[in-house]
Amino acid sequence: MPIVEVHLVEGDHTAAEHARLLALLSRRYAEVLASPLERVRASITLHRPEHWAVGGETGGPPAPYFTAIVLEGRPVEQRRRLLSGFTDILVDVLGVTRSRVRGRIVQVHPDDWAIGGVPASAARQDEIAARRR
Repeated sequence: MPIVEVHLVEGDHTAAEHARLLALLSRRYAEVLASPLERVRASITLHRPEHWAVGGETGGPPAPYFTAIVLEGRPVEQRRRLLSGFTDILVDVLGVTRSRVRGRIVQVHPDDWAIGGVPASAARQDEIAARRR
């Protein structure tokens, strides 16, 4: 289930930076959640410069935004590690100013997430139960 999406302005960063970002975010996600790497999904959404504003102004310095999706029940410590770890990676890889990075964690109930068409509550029943203990 681990999914992370990063929003960036088209042309602010290179394809090599994008590839490195996706690889590092994926590894960090797997590490923090103790999840197999093959379960992690990472993507970048590129926005045209004229469709991106910070403080109501277009054309300013890069200000990335990320969303990470996790199943409900993940401890707050893990969620905080994701927020700080993803921010660290964006700063390191893209060279952006830390205070301009924004991110959020979205928790999804296991009944509302499908894995191969099956609710996660059924597909990962044992893992979810163990996390609640």
